[in-house]
Formats: sequence, structure tokens, C-alpha cells
Amino acid sequence: MTRHMGARLGVCAAAFALVLAHSVRPLAAGPAATDVSAAQWAQYEADVPKTIVELQPFRRATSMNVGHVGGDMAATLIELNPRINAWFLLTVRPSADGETRTYHIENPQPQTQRLILDNAYRDGIRLLGASSSMDCQLWTEGQPTLLEQARRSSLPDAPLCDGRLYLRNAESGSYTNLERITNVLRDHVWGGDKIVGFVRETLFKDAFIESGAIGTAPHVSESGRSNLEGPNSAAVGEKFALSVVKPEHLAIDVVADADYLQLGRWYAVRDLPGMFVSVIQPQAVDPALLNTYRTVVNALDPVESGALDYLVAMDLSQYDLGFELGTDHPRVGWSERASETVRNPRLPGPDGINSTAPVVVNGIVVPSLVSRTAATFAGGFKREHGAFRYGSLAAENAGSHYGFIEQGVIFSKLQPGLATLFVTDDGSVQMKTWARSDNTLLEHIKHARQNGVPLIEFDAATHVSTPGSLVNQWGAGNWSGSSDERLRTLRAGACLQETSKSRYLIYGYFSTATPSAMARVFQAYGCRYAMHLDMNALEHTYFAVYTRQNAQIVVEHLIEGMTAVDRKGGDQFAPRFLSFPDDRDFFYVTQKGPPQ
Repeated sequence: MTRHMGARLGVCAAAFALVLAHSVRPLAAGPAATDVSAAQWAQYEADVPKTIVELQPFRRATSMNVGHVGGDMAATLIELNPRINAWFLLTVRPSADGETRTYHIENPQPQTQRLILDNAYRDGIRLLGASSSMDCQLWTEGQPTLLEQARRSSLPDAPLCDGRLYLRNAESGSYTNLERITNVLRDHVWGGDKIVGFVRETLFKDAFIESGAIGTAPHVSESGRSNLEGPNSAAVGEKFALSVVKPEHLAIDVVADADYLQLGRWYAVRDLPGMFVSVIQPQAVDPALLNTYRTVVNALDPVESGALDYLVAMDLSQYDLGFELGTDHPRVGWSERASETVRNPRLPGPDGINSTAPVVVNGIVVPSLVSRTAATFAGGFKREHGAFRYGSLAAENAGSHYGFIEQGVIFSKLQPGLATLFVTDDGSVQMKTWARSDNTLLEHIKHARQNGVPLIEFDAATHVSTPGSLVNQWGAGNWSGSSDERLRTLRAGACLQETSKSRYLIYGYFSTATPSAMARVFQAYGCRYAMHLDMNALEHTYFAVYTRQNAQIVVEHLIEGMTAVDRKGGDQFAPRFLSFPDDRDFFYVTQKGPPQ
């Protein structure tokens, strides 16, 4: 076992060195536009085994000798996506022990700070800032001593250069007991995924359902509710126009006069301007909407009709969105859902890779953003569920594995036909069904996550939003759930809503729902586009907001039971995604501030 692993690492190192040999060019003076060579694009497109570096078509590399003049050591700096300007690989070769060592460096000020190798400064990297520049020493006498000290620091993001850079270190992510058990079953037990499915279908079905007692308030207070400055309320039927409910498990503090909230209305989150909470039951949706698109949306059953759903809206004029891969999920190899008929047996994964090394994924918000983080929520499906077994998408593009990008680095290619939530280099948050022609945007994409097919889709030609064409098709839509197509379970999703004054990213928590119920709710809130996220457990549908009191972070979970995922130390919570690396991918919402 050890010999085989060593051989694999040797092959990986050799392949990475070969990439350096073919991509390095001398340092050019001053900033340069990204030069995408035909060779690099061909590497990206080729169906051959490759490294993650070869999967980056926009990369740019510079190289120089380090240490004393005439020394035989060299440093190479690879900008993985120069336009995003956030992630870099720094390679020093050879080290004192004769090995080539590679370090993943993060630039926390990508809009205002550049990293360069300069032959006039041989002891490290030069940082060029808008207001100040500095020489950042990274090695002494040609040896990466300071880098090695940062690597041994046991910090997922170790500060360098007075905190103007971070060294990303590989960490083991935190797992819940449920996550640990399912990982063992799926990774090491033959037929383990079927065991997990059986447990999910028998023990977890409707396990988190919340109905809420409906009441009627003849005079509903306007306190805390949205007005023309907030998101649009849901379209509810006349029967429920004055209905209120007591959300027993809501743990976010909202501005309201009483414990009862009106269905479909928005209430401001206390101490977080531009963030709102709403609750609804699908049965309250305007019947005029429930009677539309009946061929693609199933009639709702009585259980999901009365289940209470929670939504959180975030004003995108006040908040930015980021995305972080977990330490373990989603992976980049093959999904077991992809059939043998569409797999290329020569490839370790659909994009030619089965490892992210030497790029480090560490499942935690970078320290420089923690003070501005206002919310986090769990991402999408794991790779084993992130491909199609049935339908037309199963026969296309090697099974149409869900794609994802972090900080401009492509980990899994974005596939046409899939629902995509992405952030561009100007900070714009978008959602759309990806098309092959959209690959022209790749260089500008900072973050992206695909997860199945749309719940609500926007037609650019007609400017009309409608339920997705595969909402009620279990296999072709890859909605997961039980094998007998009983799709009702705990689910989460996201949508974009546009008002006359602002745009809102809306997170939806559905205590038990089919994709049809999700589509109807998002339809009621006037969503331009909506997509599925994850499902089945509170840790997979996790959402928390963060306020500050006396310089301390106060964690408020959307649902009370989500506190179990955070670590406890005495009376203190260590919030997930902010305090320790997590095995799962997630989104983080940060308050807008000056360019970094």
C-alpha cells in the first residue's frame, strides 16, 4: 500500500514539474493582460490524465533564480487565474534536500495588491499595493525556511508578510457523526450507498417536518416587515392573506412585535441591515400560481402542503457572496452515478484529475474576511451524487458532473444544462442554466457551484421565469430521494429575486418538500431563477447569521437544531465554517467594504 502511494506521489510530482517546464516564462515588466495560449487551452480541453494546474487555461507563470547571484535554486510563481488574482502556487526547486516544494499562497487583497517575482529582489516576493508596496522575505540563503515554518504552524491559513498573504495548509475537516458514518459506508463498504439510502428513506423521511399552528390576525403589525425598501412578499391566496404562524424552531432574531409571523411577509433580521426572514406553507401559495405549469410541476401532497418553510433574503447591494470547497467534498473524481458507457477508462475523473494537489482546499473562511462575514450556508451535493444516472444529461459530457470554481480556479468544469450559481470578478452574483457558449465567461468567474437542473428558469428572450422542465422528473432531474420516486424530504435551495430597487439572494429551507413544492414556493416569491442545494439532514441544510456584541461573534442559526453542528467549548460556540475547517463546501456572505 505504501509503495503504491509513493509511486502515485512521484508521478504527480513529475507531472507538475513537466507543467512548469512548459509554462514558465521570464518575468515581464509591469502588469500584463492574461495571455491564454492555444497550448494551455488545449490542455484544458484534452480528455487525458492531467494535473489540476493543466486544468487552468488562464494560468501565467514567472520564474527566477533565488538567493545569491549565480545560485542553482529557482522559484516559480504561477498565477492560477491572473484576472481573479487570488490564488498562487509558489514552487522552489530544488530545496536543500533536493526536492521540489510547492506552496499555495492566497492574496487576501486581490483588487489592490499584486504579487511578483523580481530579479532585483531575490529573497522572496514583491507585493505591489495601491498605496504601499513591500518586499516579502520568504526564504533565507535560498532555502524556504519561512515558508516551512508557516507550513508547520498548524493553521489552515498561516499569515505571511505581516498578514498581507496567507499560506494555505492542508487540514482534516470536521465531520459530524452522521457524515463520518456515511463516508465509511460509501467509501469502504460494498453496497454502502444502498445502506445509506435505506436509512435515509426509512429513518429520516419527514424527520424534520415542522407544520406550525396557523392563526388569523385581523390587524397585522407592520413592525419589522418589509416595505418598498425590502424584498417582494410572496403571492398568497386570499384564504391565507391574514394568516400568521408561530415558527417554533426559528433561531434568528427578527424585528417583530409578537412571536407570530404573517405567512409570505418579510421581517428584518435584528442588527443585520439588508437581511430578512420569511416563513410560508406551500398551501398558502396563490391558487392562480398553483394551477400553472401542471405538466412539469406535480400537485402537492397534504404533508408538504402544510409543512413550514423558512427563507432568508440578502440584499446584494449590501452583501458579497463567496464560495469555499470543503476539505473532502465535493471531490473531483468520478461519481458512481455516471454509467460505464460514458466514462473514459483512461481518466481518473471526468476532467482528467482525481486530486486537487498541490492546490489546497481547507473548508474555512479566510481570516481577513471573518470580521465581515454576516452569514454562511451549506453548499451542494457531494460528488458521488453530483452526476446523472438517468435522462439525457446522463448520456452527455461524461454524465454531466456538477462543476465548481473557487477563487477563479477550476476544480470541475461547468457543464451545459446545469443550474449554476456564480460570482464574477466585479462581484456580481448570477444564476443561470449554463450553456456551452458561456465558457467565454470562465476567465471572469471568481466562484461557481452547479447543482442539478433549475427549479425556476429565466428565459432571456421572453424575460419570463417559469418552473424548470424537469422539476417533476425524478431520474432525469437527479433530485435524489427514494428509489420509488418519493421525493419528499428535508431540502434547501437558493433563488434570485429582483425588485425595482435591488436584487436579493434568497436561501430556502424546506422542512419536508418535493422539488415541486420548492418550485411553487420560489414561484410565489417571484424568483427570477432558483436551484436546489442539499438535502436530508440539518448539517446539509445549515444556515447561520453572525452579529457582533462586545467584539464577540454571536451565532444565530436559522433552525435551532443546527447548533449541534458547531463545536462547543464551555458556554461558547465555535461557529462552523468560521472557526475550524469543514469537510463540506459552503457559501459565505460578507458585508460590502472597501476594495481589497
